[in-house]
Amino acid sequence: MARKEWHVVSNPDGGWDVKKPHAMRASIHSETKSEAVDRARKLCKKEGAELVIHGKDGKIQESISYGNDPYPPRDK
Repeated sequence: MARKEWHVVSNPDGGWDVKKPHAMRASIHSETKSEAVDRARKLCKKEGAELVIHGKDGKIQESISYGNDPYPPRDK
């Protein structure tokens, strides 16, 4: 079963998109990255999904889990 996740990525035509992995079209488009992250965060909290935030270069900057984390951090 694929894990539930949403990605915030830069749109080549300007602005930022919120997409599922390997999706051709964006589910949400925003002019600013902060607005896209806020909207994606609400969506992930509602679905119990993972939020993956990318930079302009496409590299992952941050990953936040709002559901059942398959790889929780170990205690020190």
